[in-house]
Amino acid sequence: MPMPHRTQMQVIKRRLVGKEGAERIRELRAILDELPGYRSGPYADIRKWVNAQIEGTRTRARVVHRDSIAVRREGAAQVAFVGPPNAGKSSLLQALSNVQIATGDYAFTTTRPVPALTRIHDVLVQLVEIPGLIEGAGEGRGGGRAFLGVLRNADAVVLCQDSSAPPDALLAIRAELERASISMPSIVASTKADEAESQTVAGLREAFADLEIVPVSVLDDDSLATFAEAVWQLTGLVRVFARRHGDTERNPVALRPPATVADVAATIHHELARDLRGARVWGSSARFEGQRVGARHELAEGDVVEILT
Repeated sequence: MPMPHRTQMQVIKRRLVGKEGAERIRELRAILDELPGYRSGPYADIRKWVNAQIEGTRTRARVVHRDSIAVRREGAAQVAFVGPPNAGKSSLLQALSNVQIATGDYAFTTTRPVPALTRIHDVLVQLVEIPGLIEGAGEGRGGGRAFLGVLRNADAVVLCQDSSAPPDALLAIRAELERASISMPSIVASTKADEAESQTVAGLREAFADLEIVPVSVLDDDSLATFAEAVWQLTGLVRVFARRHGDTERNPVALRPPATVADVAATIHHELARDLRGARVWGSSARFEGQRVGARHELAEGDVVEILT
């Protein structure tokens, strides 16, 4: 009798932690051989997921090595993952995206910034792992000055901390950011939360009393979903759904508030912005459904907009 499928998925993910490239493919094939051969139901879905992981690992086997440390911005927002070495940043980035990163239980496994795209609420958000920072980063220790330069371009920061480790190293990194005058919306990701005891997480809350603490484990899909939602809130973006007259399809446009009808038109196409005459709006910013508004009308999260030209 196979174990419950949710438990099986957690076991599989645990077996894959720290494995990449050929080693990951070998482990995935071994997992595939061990799974029941059901053609339908949850275990069939697990087999499909494992096969997709094998194919994805093959196509992503090349990890990007850059001559320049600069990271080209993509997506609607850029969120940086910052923390001491071996704080679980790589595993977390990998769990939220399709990028394949070398991970390991030793410090400085990642030596260059690693960008990855993830989709949250149907909007592409760029996540960037900053290699492990250490005290003295602002003076160039451990390549810290260059890493801080990358960090300055981000819209928000996730401070990553191993839930079972003391917060001293992360506190030192936060002090480095303050000395470098880097200040932006931030949360603390309490990583490897499945291995932590409640008092260690409580200590983290005490050390960072002014920030939201989000416990997360790459082995727990629910905690990953909660963390992704926290990242979305961190971006400060609002989604507006644009549609054409007579269509039911709605495409999300992510904007920074205050977001106007003109902003939506400009994001879609410059010609649409040029020919803009107004819009019809459904949602909380409208006094009534389908209200006709002008180009400067400010929109709210979840509004549906039909551009008029």
